[in-house]
Amino acid sequence: MKKKISILIPCYNEAQSLPLLYDSLVSIMTDDYDWEVLLIDDGSKDNSVFIMEGLHNKDERFSYLELSRNFGKEKAMLAGFDYVTGDCTIIMDADLQHPSEAIPQMIKLWEEGYEDVYGKRKNRGNESYLRRKFSLLFYYLLQKTAKYDVLPNVGDFRLLDKICIKTLRNIRESERYTKGMFAWIGFKKIGIEFETKERTKGKSSWSFRKLFGLAIEGLLSFTTAPLRLSTVLGAIVSLSAFIYLIYVLIKTLIIGNDVAGFPTMVILILFLGGVQLLSLGIIGEYVGRIFIESKKRPTYVVRKYNGKKEC
Repeated sequence: MKKKISILIPCYNEAQSLPLLYDSLVSIMTDDYDWEVLLIDDGSKDNSVFIMEGLHNKDERFSYLELSRNFGKEKAMLAGFDYVTGDCTIIMDADLQHPSEAIPQMIKLWEEGYEDVYGKRKNRGNESYLRRKFSLLFYYLLQKTAKYDVLPNVGDFRLLDKICIKTLRNIRESERYTKGMFAWIGFKKIGIEFETKERTKGKSSWSFRKLFGLAIEGLLSFTTAPLRLSTVLGAIVSLSAFIYLIYVLIKTLIIGNDVAGFPTMVILILFLGGVQLLSLGIIGEYVGRIFIESKKRPTYVVRKYNGKKEC
């Protein structure tokens, strides 16, 4: 009996890329395996769903899942984890920046016993200098603060054995950072390098604001370092205030008291107020996530699977 390979592709406004993606994937889908391509429509505003429907009618190996609205890529991937049925699953983007030519190499390593074959970028494509530097800074901070090895220049392009997929299905967090989860679950990993291709059609939906939000989510989801930073900063400020108190006391005893120092007091009040607001903000971010998780709402809502409403 042939092994089954699933390819999971989250999509948002990718109508122009999907026909090219179809041609690219069909070229590597050999008869050695059974194939399943699951396209996740994450509330697209273009006609992506109609293109997916056409591909499904044209080739039964292609399925599509339509979410009720835009939930975000992280939650769309969870929907894919719930619906894929293969012995392994390959996660890739619809914009053709992840080369389908690398899939046979991933499958070969999987057959050798690896359970997580991740793609590592040789380059970051046409990203701006500032965005590239912020990305490297984020990974540096995450590496230094998290207990898990979250690799830099490693995204969602990877092959996961069904045991990894089963584990990820059981992680039902509402606020998700899947790259961190890949590191957290462990299993036998190996990487392959690939050249990031240029996007041929459409434009990226990842704005700097969205990427910044995802970075904050990554830091808050897998480390308590911001809370520790707040504690350390509070300790430093308290120690400095105590030292200053001793200094003022000695100065008053030796020289006497004077009225001078109003600017210093204003600066100290503003500084301490800023530290307190920063600390409250960090605590608020964590409390907000606890509040969201406590509601236990569904992580995503499916509208249709292969054109049929889910009941």
